[in-house]
Amino acid sequence: MGRLGKEEAMKFLVLWHFDLTRLGPEVARAVMQMPDYAKKLGDKLECRYHVIGSHGGAWIYKVTSNEELDRLLAMSPVYNYATYQVLALAEMEDPTTITGKAS
Repeated sequence: MGRLGKEEAMKFLVLWHFDLTRLGPEVARAVMQMPDYAKKLGDKLECRYHVIGSHGGAWIYKVTSNEELDRLLAMSPVYNYATYQVLALAEMEDPTTITGKAS
């Protein structure tokens, strides 16, 4: 929890793509459901992008725990068809975020 007793949000970049050998009608149906899934996420989804030249996307989730992210990913229509790379993100507004030293 944060300093004021509130849970602090963590951001994760989730890169997902499809293996072309697994593409079929069920994957196409799942992809068509992704816009509705994104709407259901509300403020848990900071932004989403299509990765040019790839069958997949880059989404930034804003969650309070790893478990919450895992649950949200499992709810995705493409969860059983996509391969995921999950990267934790750190704010870089202040140099001490990275160095741990005061200026």
